[in-house]
Formats: sequence, structure tokens, C-alpha cells
Amino acid sequence: MINNLKVIILDDEPDAVKLLQLQLEKHCPEVESITCFTCPIDALAFISSNPPDILFIDIDMPVLNGFEVLQKLMPINFAVVFVTAFNHYAIKAFKFNAIDYLLKPFDITELKDTFKKIDSSGKFNQSKLLLLQKQLKGELINKIAISTQHGISFIDLEEIVYVESSNNYSKLIMVNNKNFMLSKTLKDVSDVLEESHFYRIHRQYIVNLKLVKHLSKTDLIITMSNDIELPISRSQKEKLLEMYKSL
Repeated sequence: MINNLKVIILDDEPDAVKLLQLQLEKHCPEVESITCFTCPIDALAFISSNPPDILFIDIDMPVLNGFEVLQKLMPINFAVVFVTAFNHYAIKAFKFNAIDYLLKPFDITELKDTFKKIDSSGKFNQSKLLLLQKQLKGELINKIAISTQHGISFIDLEEIVYVESSNNYSKLIMVNNKNFMLSKTLKDVSDVLEESHFYRIHRQYIVNLKLVKHLSKTDLIITMSNDIELPISRSQKEKLLEMYKSL
């Protein structure tokens, strides 16, 4: 366990700041010091010369929102935990991009779990920030952030041929014959990818609709650009044919 952590809390709601501070003091012995701010401008001035180990930051704030604060702090060499009241779809974006967050109102168990997850993957960079902003705005994205042993890889959606379920993991099959294993279920992946040009054709597979080579009208088979044949569930075949009519 990492100890002697310096923490900064930034939230424009004083009650929220005080509650999180009390919870950290009472339940998180690894925290050595806590500095609190309700004004983003004041926080920026302080963090620039006193970087923390962890920044707990709200997103919706006046003057500067959480994203704008982080943009001004680039490059960031500390962990970032969003404390947010965002809706369910937004939370999918946090989860999928391996970004630490606490959904208001949160309990002590969730707070403790956040500390267990904080490691080098919690470090922020500009690409990760811009990607998250796009997803939270509901914009179609062209990349996804993937946590790997060595950090974060940014994967171009156009290069994903299909995604295969593997128990509680998902395997990305790429056009260059590389594979990426994600610690996400196929349901987690589909929640994000199906906002773009991907479709779940079977309980085990999601395909890139732009990289389909052949769709059989007689058999429940689809052939991808890499010549791999995948099964289509009977219930999805007609929907898939309709989708191609509209592409």
C-alpha cells in the first residue's frame, strides 16, 4: 500500500468538499495531507507549485470546469479521480477508458476501492483527456484508450476488425493481426463501440461494419476483411441486413 499521500480536493460545493475530506481522514490512513479548494483559479495557482499525489476533482464548476483545469495543468504527473454526478452513459466512458471516478453520492467502500486502483494508469495525458471529453459530450469517437501492462494505448476504431468475448475479458482483433486483451466484458465494450460503426452480431462477437467482406443471405455467417468467418445469431441477421441498407 502506498502511504504518505498528498491529496487535493477541488469541488465548487463546500459540503461535498467537507464530506470527502472527513471520509479521507477517517477511512484512508495512507493519506498524509489534504488541501481543499472550492475555486478552480485558487486550486490552479496552488497545484502549479505544489503538485499532489492524487487530485479529486469535480467536473461541473463555474469559471473553469474540471476538464479546463486539467488542460491548464498539462503535463500531469499525478493521479486524477473525478468526483461526479454524471449520468449512466458518462460513467461507461470513465469505466471503459480506465479512468478513476467516484459517482456522487458514494460510500466508503467505493472510496477505499479507488485507492486500491490508483497506479500509473491513473496518470493523465492530453490524449486521454480529449477522448473522455468527446465521449461525455456524446460525440462519436475515433479512438479508444486501452489499459495495458505498460500504460495506456490509444486504438484507432478503424483498425478493429472485430471483438471476441473471452469469459470476463474481451479480445480486440486488429487489421494488422495484433490482438489486445481487455479486462472488460463484451457488454462493456458494446456500450461504447455501438455508439459508432460496430454491431453485436452474436453473444460472442461485435464486428466493425465497415470491415465486413461478405454477409451471407442464406447462412448465418459473416466474413470479415481478414477472411475470418463469424456466426450471426438468427435474431440479429435481419437487423444487420437492414443496417447495411442505411449505410
